[in-house]
Amino acid sequence: MNTNRRTFLKGAAIAGMPFILPSNIWAAETKPNSRPNIGFIGMGKQAGGLMGGFLYQDVQVVAVCDVDTTRREAAKKRVDEFYTKEPTKGTPDCKAYNNFRELLARKDIDMVCIATPDHWHAIITLAALRSGKDVYCEKPLTHNIHEAIEVIKAVDANKRILQTGSMQRSDREFRVACELVRNGAIGKVERVECQFGDPGRPYDLKEEAMEPGLDWDLWLGPAQKAFYNSELSPRGVHDHFPNWRNYREFGGGMVTDWGAHHLDIAQWGLGMDDSGPVEVRPPEKADDKRGAVLVYANGVTVTHKDGFGVDFFGTEGEVQVNRGKFTFTRNGQQIAKFTRSEDGSSCEAQVQKAQKEFLADAKTKLYVSKGHIPDFMNSVKTRQKPITSEQVGGRSAICCHLMNQAYYNHAKILWDPAKFAFRNGSGDTKWLTRDYRGPWKV
Repeated sequence: MNTNRRTFLKGAAIAGMPFILPSNIWAAETKPNSRPNIGFIGMGKQAGGLMGGFLYQDVQVVAVCDVDTTRREAAKKRVDEFYTKEPTKGTPDCKAYNNFRELLARKDIDMVCIATPDHWHAIITLAALRSGKDVYCEKPLTHNIHEAIEVIKAVDANKRILQTGSMQRSDREFRVACELVRNGAIGKVERVECQFGDPGRPYDLKEEAMEPGLDWDLWLGPAQKAFYNSELSPRGVHDHFPNWRNYREFGGGMVTDWGAHHLDIAQWGLGMDDSGPVEVRPPEKADDKRGAVLVYANGVTVTHKDGFGVDFFGTEGEVQVNRGKFTFTRNGQQIAKFTRSEDGSSCEAQVQKAQKEFLADAKTKLYVSKGHIPDFMNSVKTRQKPITSEQVGGRSAICCHLMNQAYYNHAKILWDPAKFAFRNGSGDTKWLTRDYRGPWKV
């Protein structure tokens, strides 16, 4: 850490510190301690699961941040109690913050885990990268296309590591499914079908009495002013996934929620991690919630519809995959199948069978991750990109956002995945971004 950066941090008062920090201050490479420190930003249900994974890694949780006092203090208590019981793993001195900028200003924090609502992902990620911190950020990586482009650029510009929480790539059934597709086990791929729910909708909930201890203005952040409703930020500690994800202002419906998982696997299976669709077709009717189609340069289509999960169709067979489910058919013969306990066997056994019979001498071998959080930690040490880097997470998010725009505007979109731009007069540049409120800009 260079002298300029150290001096800046020492002299900066949090209350008066500008949000956009000069890039030259953060450009220097930092050397992690023997046991690096991590801070958590956003302490809802998803963060609870992630923390359970990170607590058992070679890293110490030293800070938590949430705009809700109850969740913030509960997270701090959990960390301190863990280290009290497991003193060899760390010390019980976790700090709790309301404002993420205070956490990011700490020079002793090497990495952050971001599990906020989607509309905060890019802003906090960019600030973390510029502060010299590696980032694990939940999916979808961003709230819109413009943010995805900026995050993709910022990772290498700041010499950081970023892992997107699209953890299906760390599950064997998804990797083997994609390897079968990539190695021609179903012949030439013709189309893919992905199952997930509705696109986002405008926020329309009624105002409720404010939750005590919640910084509602900071929860909203870049989003326009809106009434508080516990569907967005549940009262106190909760054990469910809040419905903010259904609304355009904060998420993108299930198209960005589950679509960020399944469209990501479609991208992987099609070998499009460094590219994307060239056309997006809207559904047949303006109010349809299924039927949007991504079209790739080779003519392969990815259609949003109800079905199995991710379903690859080829000239010689079909591969279906979802969590804990897998089928593989070739030339009309069922090679492997596990969709429920009544099928007998297990998903793992059926995946192994397909792998042994058709991938023993595979020419294309995909990235093997033995765990999404361990994979991130390994990349932090080696400085090699993880399985769902910013390129993977950013481009998969763009697929989701393009599909949502086709639903929102019922318009055909022509897209240039190399230039990250609409082409041939289609689309509207307003669709790439959002109206940011107050100081929050990307």
